[in-house]
Amino acid sequence: MLGLLQLVQSLAYVFLASGTSVSLPAELYSPLVASKVLKIASSLPQPMMYPQYTDRVRGDWEYFVPDLWTSGFFPATLYEMRRRAQLTPEVPLETNNTVGHDVGFLSYPFVNELEIDKDNQTARDAVNRFASDLAARFNPIVGCTRSWDTANPIDFEVIIDNMMNLEVLFVSASLTGNKTLEDIAISHANKTMQNHVRPDGSSFHVVEYNATTGKVIAKFTAQGYSNSSTWSRGQAWGIYGFSNMYNHTKHSDYLVTARRMASYFLLHLPSNGIVPWDSNAPLEPPRPADSSAAMAAVNGLFLLAQQEASLSPPNKSGSAYYTNAAIKLLRDNTALAWRPEWQSLLANGTVDNPQGNNLTGIVYGDYFFVKAGNDLIKLGEAPC
Repeated sequence: MLGLLQLVQSLAYVFLASGTSVSLPAELYSPLVASKVLKIASSLPQPMMYPQYTDRVRGDWEYFVPDLWTSGFFPATLYEMRRRAQLTPEVPLETNNTVGHDVGFLSYPFVNELEIDKDNQTARDAVNRFASDLAARFNPIVGCTRSWDTANPIDFEVIIDNMMNLEVLFVSASLTGNKTLEDIAISHANKTMQNHVRPDGSSFHVVEYNATTGKVIAKFTAQGYSNSSTWSRGQAWGIYGFSNMYNHTKHSDYLVTARRMASYFLLHLPSNGIVPWDSNAPLEPPRPADSSAAMAAVNGLFLLAQQEASLSPPNKSGSAYYTNAAIKLLRDNTALAWRPEWQSLLANGTVDNPQGNNLTGIVYGDYFFVKAGNDLIKLGEAPC
């Protein structure tokens, strides 16, 4: 339970976020954003490799082979830059999939391409193939798509991250008319809502089911502080994922769940607004921040704000609240993590703290940073 001082500080943060306006960080539209991204795009290794995270000293990108769960983020960043300044990406896209459940992240640049050219057959084929791969991991007894493969196939592990992969099912369904894909997404979201989200709006990272009976075996963490704590990036995935499920289905339970998860996230921020790697990790020794969790949450809050505005009648106060909370979160964490001298846009990301991988730039943190800038323009909160 929050101590009194921490609760007052957290409520003060939310109160400030709910004001009439919060100034945008100037770095969001700095010329360095385009110049850094373009420089990396024009000098990718051959054979093709993609940046994933940086070293902790100079901030230089470390590159990995395609067909990892992070492979879609840099190409997707180029599409976001194209949205902003018509920067045309000329980076080959990875269409293979050996990463299993994370095909939703791999699909990002292909979905972006379809927004430009809905008849691009390569993009259509890739999205449909990724959706088929994800659907093949669905267990109707459990009601979810399998996340991690386990040595014992009876152990069926599902992570909160998979809420981000459901979008590809909806996109493919719109292309093919295959309603079964939508049904799988809804079933997975319902089970996640039931078993991952705690009564106070926090979340478990991993829920393990029995693949034969569908019963819950265990609830635990793989990247958070403890089995009973809340891993911040997972919480951010939940805010975005359930907001997106409401966007597609208009099922009110998803909107209520997104609100609850957003409330927990915001009320458990420290007074400076810096997102810690885990909401419940002890303050000492100093817990690392996670700028990637912050940027994912910013995007989730923007999406949630759009859903509030879409209600009939529109929830204008709710939309403004989440928009201002997102902008304040963006401002506070940009002030900490912006690094002009690094190859990445942001530092202070935590890839996997239990493995000691923290204080780096992260490709998905940069992607959500750039996307946030574009979303603000779309929302009319920033000039074109």
